[in-house]
Amino acid sequence: MGDDTVDRVYRTWVRDGRLVGMPAKRSRRLPLLDLVAQDFEPGVAYSAEQTRGILERWSDDATALGRYLVDEGFLNRMDDGSHWWRSGGTVDVDVS
Repeated sequence: MGDDTVDRVYRTWVRDGRLVGMPAKRSRRLPLLDLVAQDFEPGVAYSAEQTRGILERWSDDATALGRYLVDEGFLNRMDDGSHWWRSGGTVDVDVS
């Protein structure tokens, strides 16, 4: 997906730093999930409470958003849901 399309997806589905919904089309959903995943630092384990707090900043339906992130491989979690961590998404690399 090109940068123009990703920008259009952001403009359509993000208002004031929050998701206004979730597109049914996977190709439009993935850039949004990647955007949310950026709030999770790679290599850090987050408690369920911390994870919920981050997801609630993005959406009123943190449960569904978390499910999307796990299903698409952006986040992973312990079977009991006690800890979550980032397992995918884009990462900025500083090569200086």
